[in-house]
Amino acid sequence: MADGAAASLKSRVSEAEWATRVDLAALYRLVALHGWDDMIFTHISARVPGPEKHFLINPYGFYFEEMTASCLVKVDLEGNVVQETPHFINPAGFTIHSAVHAARDDAHFVIHLHTDAGVGVAAQAHGLLPLSQNACLIRDQVAYHGYEGLALNHDERERLVADLGDKPLMLLRNHGTLAVGRTAAEAWIGIWFLERACRQQVAALSGGREHALDAPDEAQAETREQGKAISFVAGLAWPGALRQLDRRSPGYDA
Repeated sequence: MADGAAASLKSRVSEAEWATRVDLAALYRLVALHGWDDMIFTHISARVPGPEKHFLINPYGFYFEEMTASCLVKVDLEGNVVQETPHFINPAGFTIHSAVHAARDDAHFVIHLHTDAGVGVAAQAHGLLPLSQNACLIRDQVAYHGYEGLALNHDERERLVADLGDKPLMLLRNHGTLAVGRTAAEAWIGIWFLERACRQQVAALSGGREHALDAPDEAQAETREQGKAISFVAGLAWPGALRQLDRRSPGYDA
């Protein structure tokens, strides 16, 4: 059973790779801290800086709260492990991530979750509705991809990236949520807004769709424009998120 312990790789990788490892481990810990993890399932990945098309992802069998910079596994675009490690990865998990990383130059970090609220909204025919401020901020930034079963078929990758297009967020029908970012901060703020909007929608629809109030059209348009500043907000929120981890889940940077 994995216990999260791993010899430090800090002196054996480049400074840029180590910084990416620390940020990725922080994302895993933050997801666990907010209760968005799914035992040992779902994944967060990051592109390793450099000319090689290498990526970092979680070792299969670790809980998100155990993740550290050193235990992350480096793989190529086909999911082949390219570092010395006793661990292996979940190939179904990397199918989605490899598709996005290969298709999008801005996809440095990719977060995919299976939260109750995220799956709940992904399973609703109307998708994300303009029921909350959070939803109005990001609704135009959300793409949709139909469910095809466990992500083991590499043919699905082309369809997934076609559906994603250039948007930073996605609802995978009957499956979960996804966020793409140029930085860990961007991916984190994107998944934060999407997950909050989904949770608020589930709450709003608990009394039936006929009783849920859509935001006025004018307010939707105004908020949609304001949502374009989310990347700026990411830079403000990320340092605080790391301070929160230092207080409540230290050791991710080991």
